[in-house]
Amino acid sequence: MTESDIDTSVVVVGAGQAGLSVAYYLRRLGLDPGNEFVMLDRGPGTGGAWQFRWEALRLGYAHKVHDLPGMDELGVSFDTADKSLPAKDVVADYYARYEEHYGLQVVRPADVTRVEMTAEGFVVDFEGSYGQREVSCHVLVNATGTWGAPFVPYYPGMKEFRGRHLHTAEYKDAEEFRDQNVVVVGGGTSAIGFLMELEEVAASLTWVARRPIEFLEGQDLNIEGGVSAVALQDEAAREGRVLPSIVSTTGVPRSRRIQAAIDRGLLVARPMFSSIEPDGVRWSNGAFRPADAIIWSTGFRPELRHLAPLKLREKSGGIVVGKNVSWKNPRLFFAGYGPTASTIGANRAGRAIARQVVATLSTLADERRRTPGF
Repeated sequence: MTESDIDTSVVVVGAGQAGLSVAYYLRRLGLDPGNEFVMLDRGPGTGGAWQFRWEALRLGYAHKVHDLPGMDELGVSFDTADKSLPAKDVVADYYARYEEHYGLQVVRPADVTRVEMTAEGFVVDFEGSYGQREVSCHVLVNATGTWGAPFVPYYPGMKEFRGRHLHTAEYKDAEEFRDQNVVVVGGGTSAIGFLMELEEVAASLTWVARRPIEFLEGQDLNIEGGVSAVALQDEAAREGRVLPSIVSTTGVPRSRRIQAAIDRGLLVARPMFSSIEPDGVRWSNGAFRPADAIIWSTGFRPELRHLAPLKLREKSGGIVVGKNVSWKNPRLFFAGYGPTASTIGANRAGRAIARQVVATLSTLADERRRTPGF
């Protein structure tokens, strides 16, 4: 591949909070959207992972959604958004306005299936309604998040269960479970949200979690907990380990709604069951609860399958990322990964990554000018 074969300088994969933040700062640093950098997004519409969330979820019931950098120019803010509307609709609307306002020209649906390294950078394969396509670039920013890689732990008897298994990513509406015995697995805000939605709908509810739930005093994530979570994520990313759960290091904010559910005895988590039987779940002490459905609110893993050809995976299960960049390929940057996950700093990371990308492009341009015959 030669310089004339390069389609664009930078490809940003993902147009959620992390990807849009990077794009905003790339534009501020002088790169032309749709020309000098191209954004590819798998979703059919705007909103990142939020567009896929369940109808009943409201902004006030979830972790805080931070405003994108430069959103104030649009005259909107998630702090003042209508909390009576579905969160997925509010986020999709605000992100659509944002993309239009800054002319980001996101290509969607564009499901990136494979990334290969070349002498000049990368070739990115993606597919959508128009079929299979590819785009080449010097620098790649991966901002795919986690929604596309749901995690469900294995327990004995899972395949013999006659009821329904579903993950957070598949949950749509509480009415699907009317008059059913439901087991909810997980210790985060999604699991708690499902329990509160199902309380007056399901025939019975059982909440189980792999570790004790820490309810934080106050309605927002405390600063100490957030700093600790960032540090643990950063350490794991630098060592190439599987990233730890955020909620396991931060706890769950005790909002008024959650406190009311605690007071009425809804939010009492049992220890994790030891096995699954055809009609329910069983604990090691012999206790049994019937189940028609098991909702696995057990989190997600970074969506990195498309990067497999780059051979970044370590034996310990993760990839080595430090200061937003792959330590195996300095032209590959990660936004919304590890310490830059969207709930703990994607906006700040967007500025840093954009500066790193522009510096890398400048260095590559200098190298090409010094190459004889270029």
